[in-house]
Amino acid sequence: MSHPSRLNPRGRHALPRSVPETAAPVAGAVTAPPRTALRPPLGDGPPSGDGPAAGDGPLSVWPGSTTPAGHDDLAVGGVPLTEVADRFGTPSYVLDEDEIRHRCRAYLRAFPDAEVYYAAKAFLCRAMVHWVREEGLGLDVCSAGELELAVTAGFPPARMVLHGNAKSPADLRAALRLGVGRIALDNTSEIARLAAAVPAGTRQKVLVRVVPGIAAGGHAKIRTGTDDQKFGLSIADGSAQHAIARVLGQPRLELVGLHCHLGSQITTVKPYLSAVRRLIGLLARIREQHGVTLPELDLGGGHGVAYRPGEPALDLAALAARVRAELARGCAAAGLPVPRLAVEPGRAVVGPAGVVLYRVLSVKRTGVHTFVAVDGGMSDNPRPALYGVRYAPRLVGRDTAAATEPVTVVGRHCEAGDVLAADVPLPADVRPGDLLAVPVAGAYQLSMASGYNLVGRPPVVAVTGGRARLLVRRESLADLQERDVGL
Repeated sequence: MSHPSRLNPRGRHALPRSVPETAAPVAGAVTAPPRTALRPPLGDGPPSGDGPAAGDGPLSVWPGSTTPAGHDDLAVGGVPLTEVADRFGTPSYVLDEDEIRHRCRAYLRAFPDAEVYYAAKAFLCRAMVHWVREEGLGLDVCSAGELELAVTAGFPPARMVLHGNAKSPADLRAALRLGVGRIALDNTSEIARLAAAVPAGTRQKVLVRVVPGIAAGGHAKIRTGTDDQKFGLSIADGSAQHAIARVLGQPRLELVGLHCHLGSQITTVKPYLSAVRRLIGLLARIREQHGVTLPELDLGGGHGVAYRPGEPALDLAALAARVRAELARGCAAAGLPVPRLAVEPGRAVVGPAGVVLYRVLSVKRTGVHTFVAVDGGMSDNPRPALYGVRYAPRLVGRDTAAATEPVTVVGRHCEAGDVLAADVPLPADVRPGDLLAVPVAGAYQLSMASGYNLVGRPPVVAVTGGRARLLVRRESLADLQERDVGL
């Protein structure tokens, strides 16, 4: 299946998309409705209000292509989930390619004059690199590993930003060798280190990551806009201003703008507006003190999504409209030209496009509690243990008339905290062998997976147009053994 070349919202022709020969149609594939008929992502509607709630329908947080497929099965991208589980095993991650592309385009529509960088830390593989590139987004990377993978997959390094609160010498060498477009400086010690590494006669474009002193985010461990965490340089104590002066004194560094990132899972626009106001104030002081007008302002990401029906999500259209208005108003008042804006969505692009599949291994009833144990857990999704995140698992592939009851879905690992979903409704007759599907599984799950208990990390399967193909294979026992060279 192929598509003709098309013009993306930036006016550049995206590459033609085709399904590789390894992508096979799945038996029982169903035809998904046209993409235009599906729910719009990220509040892609009238820019009014903060934090719209997700719909409360049972499929409201699933990929937009999700449809019933008979026998209480669901199809994503036209592929029944039971067929994916039978073909690729469990646990498995399923990514709806069209949902990812649709979300990339929604960002470009909302921010037509801005740079949109996909935050690779949310999830990265070679196919994801191609999709992001074809849709016209840049790339935000945090290590030499992410950088090298993206470059070897064909992504232009000039359209990347390198982040990190403690970049290693290897990270900086790779960025300079490959020609990364921008490096976000996060501490004063790396200013001189980077400047010394830049080849003579050249200049490296840099941003300074500042802390605006704004608390925002869904959990204390993912709030990065305040002065009590490890990221960035504080405006309040003068660290940011000191670092900016030092950067301006380095002839091999070209300071092109400011960067800030407030945190993750932010579902209201107001914190971003506060950040814009404080950063405009800093831009004005930089011009006053140094005679320099910086042309770029990167507001980071952290755009929240709904993990369960009825939860709030950030309204993308409202964010874009109100941030642009605040930026224009503030710059006019300060007598500054409006800087080029950048945003860095990660979770909001890939999170709602993913579904993870598990098989039930056991059901244990102890007093008033029912524990449903599955063949994955904290090794493939540590987020519930880290942040207390709650998901909405669903039984698929089996008809049942049983009423639902609250159960706790737990993993297979040797930790009491290996809980994937607490007190969620599942049919009372749930039993070993059943297939559970968990939506909104595309971000910060496989990318944070571990080798705990040596169970191996799950594969990633892409679905589109009734076809499924393997993107990342399952980690095998042989893979794990090959790294052990102790004998």
